[in-house]
Amino acid sequence: MRRAMMHHANRSRALGVVSLAGAVTLLAACATQPGEPGAGQPLTPTSRYVLQVEPGVDRIALAVRPDGVSHNQNAALSDLTHRFAMSGAPRVVVEAPGGNDPAAAAFAWAARDAVAALGVPMDRIVVAAYAAPDPRAPVLVGFETLRAHVPQCAGRIGDLARNASNEPDTGFGCAVTANMAAQIANPRDIVIPRDMTAPDAPRRATVLDAYRIGEVTSAELEPLVEGRISEAVE
Repeated sequence: MRRAMMHHANRSRALGVVSLAGAVTLLAACATQPGEPGAGQPLTPTSRYVLQVEPGVDRIALAVRPDGVSHNQNAALSDLTHRFAMSGAPRVVVEAPGGNDPAAAAFAWAARDAVAALGVPMDRIVVAAYAAPDPRAPVLVGFETLRAHVPQCAGRIGDLARNASNEPDTGFGCAVTANMAAQIANPRDIVIPRDMTAPDAPRRATVLDAYRIGEVTSAELEPLVEGRISEAVE
């Protein structure tokens, strides 16, 4: 009798272990494994791809001239400063070749003055030296740039007709991000928003004065935006 009771208890414990192991197996089967469809999915299909920027340099090389900056070099500097004004970069860097060559150093300062004469504030121009194999190497003038990274979307879209997991395709959102990267005017807006422009204080005062005395505060409507189309030239 005692042996039968012990056998029954051991059998119950064995069944409990098997049941526990089976429950763990079932739970593991229900859980999503890394790398499987649905693992680490973004909130929306289009948020899988994020706008990113790539750093770069916009730079020109100026040959050292004993008579200063030439006409062609000044024209190249003018184009460079125009691109600098549109880029939003913090500073222009004028780099002279190392080696303590007086002519190269004098030309670097002349290039700095030429950049300042083209409208770049003096406090946004930095003069530095770079390691060059020749003391008469060109003087480099440039600034840091940012370029929006355009993801390569070719081949990312799979067979949409055969999707047993019913999960969004991994290529969804790539084209949206690529188009935004290709169209953005200033990639620095991806990193940090630009400062707000100053408000129009005179216009604000005019609107407030008109509001206080009960007059119309909006501007007059232009004739071309009244919605009339019958005055088109025939």
